[in-house]
Amino acid sequence: MEDEKRQTFKNALRNTKNLPTLPGIINKLTRMADNPDTTTEQIGKVISKDHILAAKLLKLVNSAFYGFPQRISSLSGAIILLGFNVVKSLIISASIFEFMEDQDIELWEHSLACAVACSVIAKRLGADEPEEISTAGLIHDIGKVAIKMELTAEYKKINNMMQEKHIPMRLAEMEILGLDHAEAGGWLTKSWNLPHKLVELVACHHDPRKAKTEQLNSSIIHFADLLVRGMGYGHAGDDKVPMLSKRAWQLLDFSPEDIRGIIDEVEDNLWDVKGFSLEIKSDSDGEMEPEG
Repeated sequence: MEDEKRQTFKNALRNTKNLPTLPGIINKLTRMADNPDTTTEQIGKVISKDHILAAKLLKLVNSAFYGFPQRISSLSGAIILLGFNVVKSLIISASIFEFMEDQDIELWEHSLACAVACSVIAKRLGADEPEEISTAGLIHDIGKVAIKMELTAEYKKINNMMQEKHIPMRLAEMEILGLDHAEAGGWLTKSWNLPHKLVELVACHHDPRKAKTEQLNSSIIHFADLLVRGMGYGHAGDDKVPMLSKRAWQLLDFSPEDIRGIIDEVEDNLWDVKGFSLEIKSDSDGEMEPEG
């Protein structure tokens, strides 16, 4: 019976009807990226045809959680610096941004803060492709949005159980659904044809031991999530900070001095993203003109 219930919810989350559909530009860009003859300028020109999307994408690229020393004014420059997989993920993030903000502004702010912390930690550890890890931090809780929108009755039960039993959201999800938002987010990002690396980072951010190839990077997101919860930036759906994974702590191997340095740097960078929700919501303020 448990397996049947779980499968029912799994199917509902895989076939989302209430989340916004991704723009057709995603499929077109994916086909272009698969062609070795496609240039970054050509991809940039396709994105720039959607002026609003292009402006939002450039604002995301120039935000504090990437921290590039120079201002990136062209889409082709963004693609060269970040790589196509990150740009594709950012297009998805920009596409769901207003929807997610309307549904749960504090969850979005938590996601932004997690992306900032991921960037700080990944760079401190010298991780490969820190921008990709930061992007995964930005979308790590997308499964919560999917559960809220697709399983409204169960979402209410989850919230009631959290209040009655004083338990974290994830435990209530497991009790009601037989799965949690991390697993739901993994299915969702996989259905969007995001790279396996990003899918695994989203799916394993609460338990890095489950990651087959990305345990260290999953640990970065796991720790960043806990850190910004503890700092009280945004709201992840409940006020409880989850237990720190022993495996994540072993892999990260931080000293007390590391922790103090990370907290200081994250706090500094979070000042730069305060109000970012309002900034990115404006379509284009004339600061930068999307270019191909």
